[in-house]
Amino acid sequence: MKKLATILFASLTLAACSDQKTTEVKEEKTTAAAADSHEHTFRCPMHPEVVGKEGETCPKCGMKLEHSDDAPDASGTYFMQFASNPATIIPGKDVQLSVTPKKKGTDNEQVALDVEHEKKIHFILVNDDLSWFDHIHPEYTSSGAYTVPARFPAPGKYKAFADYKPTGGTHVVDKIDIDVPGTAPAAKTFTSEKLVGTSGAYTFELRPEGGKFVTGSPLHIAGVIKKDGKEIDANTLDNYLGAKAHFVLISVNEKEYLHVHPEVEAGKFDLHTTIEKPGTYRGWVQFNADGKIHTIDFTWLVQKGNGQTTAPAGHGAADGHNH
Repeated sequence: MKKLATILFASLTLAACSDQKTTEVKEEKTTAAAADSHEHTFRCPMHPEVVGKEGETCPKCGMKLEHSDDAPDASGTYFMQFASNPATIIPGKDVQLSVTPKKKGTDNEQVALDVEHEKKIHFILVNDDLSWFDHIHPEYTSSGAYTVPARFPAPGKYKAFADYKPTGGTHVVDKIDIDVPGTAPAAKTFTSEKLVGTSGAYTFELRPEGGKFVTGSPLHIAGVIKKDGKEIDANTLDNYLGAKAHFVLISVNEKEYLHVHPEVEAGKFDLHTTIEKPGTYRGWVQFNADGKIHTIDFTWLVQKGNGQTTAPAGHGAADGHNH
């Protein structure tokens, strides 16, 4: 996969954008003129509301648009039925989570899912203040449900983002509210930008072009990775779920979600995305090195920019299907 590739959960492909056109984000409108001219539909595989022409890329995640004339928009058609065992989740204890993909109006039929980045479902878990994050993968069972063990660290409100693609349909991200009974700890606040983090011997630094994050214009962010203080070529990392790294970005206030998969250019990661709404965003990068999955967190303070966003009304450019 070349250039920036986005998923569910999440779950960033940092892509160069020097020689590719970027399409406008717009709602697909079927018109008689389009039908008469036999125009083909090209759609972002991660953000199905983004359509354009062959060769263009998604301004949200940088993925190349794919031919999708026959793929119906799955948003609003499919949903995930959630359950846990035990039904009452106890903080600090193992719990079995279960999600079952359903199609509205045909609840008794099993819904087949495509494999996306080596998994059928990417399941992102965060607590309400976004100080805690987990990225897990429910596995298929013969009942049609997908199950995965999990452990929630403390009482409080959590959100899950179920990131999946029904076979023959477009990409879907469902938001699921999860309550863990008890008195939640005091919420953490994130008032300062955090663009550097460490995990073991590795340091990951984000360097936004122009030194800041603004809305309404394409953002270009370099990702520099170091080991023991020395910069290394990101190509030397092992693959994780079909990419050199994954990046999840979630807004603190509205819990809007973007999952991108970084590519590598000249030994560095290159993130290309567009954000519509100003505010505080929390991000997590995951990569595979020395036989271990490393997770590093970030905080973005996004300012209102002067550029005109290409996102349509009701679709935030960092919202992963406006969930």
